[in-house]
Amino acid sequence: MSQSEVPEAGRPLVFRGGTVLTVDDAGTVLTGADVLVVGDRIAAVGTKLAVPEGTHEIDARGGIVMPGMIDTHRHMWQTAMRGYGADWTLTQYFVWNYLEHGRKFRPQDIAAGNRLSAIESLDAGVTTTVDWSHNLHTVGHAEAAVDALRSVPGRFVLAYGNIQAGPWEWTADPAVRSFLDETRNSLDDKLGMQLAFDVTGDPAFPEKAAFEVARELDLPVTTHAGVWGATNDDGIRLMHDSGFMTPETVYVHASTLTRDSYQRIAATGGSISVSTESECSAGQGHAPTEQVLQYGIPVSLSMDTSVWWSADIFSAMRATLNADRMAQHLGAHLEGETITHLRLRAKNVVEWATRGGAHAVGRDDLGSLEPGKKADVVLIKNDASPVMFPMLNPYGHVVFQAQRGDVHTVVVDGRVVKSEGRLVGIDLAPVRREIEDTVEYLRGELGEQAWQQGMFPDLPTTEVLDNPYQYTQYKSESTHVGGEERVLGR
Repeated sequence: MSQSEVPEAGRPLVFRGGTVLTVDDAGTVLTGADVLVVGDRIAAVGTKLAVPEGTHEIDARGGIVMPGMIDTHRHMWQTAMRGYGADWTLTQYFVWNYLEHGRKFRPQDIAAGNRLSAIESLDAGVTTTVDWSHNLHTVGHAEAAVDALRSVPGRFVLAYGNIQAGPWEWTADPAVRSFLDETRNSLDDKLGMQLAFDVTGDPAFPEKAAFEVARELDLPVTTHAGVWGATNDDGIRLMHDSGFMTPETVYVHASTLTRDSYQRIAATGGSISVSTESECSAGQGHAPTEQVLQYGIPVSLSMDTSVWWSADIFSAMRATLNADRMAQHLGAHLEGETITHLRLRAKNVVEWATRGGAHAVGRDDLGSLEPGKKADVVLIKNDASPVMFPMLNPYGHVVFQAQRGDVHTVVVDGRVVKSEGRLVGIDLAPVRREIEDTVEYLRGELGEQAWQQGMFPDLPTTEVLDNPYQYTQYKSESTHVGGEERVLGR
């Protein structure tokens, strides 16, 4: 199918002759198989399928057909500063993104980042993305975020947040409540909603009010949990004792928790969003792959932010396998032993990137290629690449060999949004212009010296910020000094 032959919306289409990763309960893999899409649903999966007259055929021979991937935690608004913080620590991220750049973002800057992030998600075969949008200073910022997401033909979940204020404050704002009510009432198959905020562990539990709003509005909560120096077991305990840990709750990172917290998450049915590139580089803690396997906790994958890292789930799968295997080998070496059997397999992380994400966003109609499921489908195929053959282990090929440039076709809700390696109907020129406007604005607001210092930070010799929660004065041994600053190493 050439770009000029992209089928019109609603026309049936069939992927012919590919290796199909159904990601169903049995983990079925079919070779030389077809996937038929009729309307917005998968109509059939099998070999030599009979199809309706006029069905458009996509040659999937030599390729892998799999469900659309799902990213359950991405700060999409930050995409306008792609790569700026490549050498940051988590502390520097807190300072620059929240106290410096973040506070200066206008609604149009939020929209610019969201739109670019949404487009690049589709380009990489990520058909559903959770916009962990925690810089919504005003309702105007939130409206801009939603408008940008709506302008791109993917699936998105707006996780509404505001790191600049306490969650008990912004959830009580009448304007915010009105926005949440109106947006919730207008949600559809392509846009969902969560509330996004963190729990510091303050025994007064001021975040309780925000949880009560989430319960009143019937909105799931997504929260950064188990982040070194920021959130800990105290927050999990407070949530549990107050009855706010539910099967819909998503715990992002969950890297530095104890057994009690993992048991609480498992017992209440919540899921963990593992963001391994972030955890390895920023220092939230080690990706909790061993713990989720041990306690049977549902898992999804996420990319966090392209201020630092890549923005595709291929990277997440690869990094997650590498980090877990390094930890497994290192643990054995410290005991003078040798690992002869890996506990985490390529098949596992492909499932986390698809079915796991669907579970986390509450969409049992996504995440696998089965009749009746929504038609979010990705074809990985690149006849011009020497890396695409031989394809002996399809799960291993997806995780360790494939990349964004090998995403041949992407279908969302039965609509082809990427064909033969190129996005369909998306003009990047205006998107580039609005990103350039945001960069020029931020650079001017900060001044050239501060801009350069932020991108290439020196070793701190004075005071640094430990965590971003400047709306609270709570302090503890593990969350350091809350709203104050401390001398590095003190």
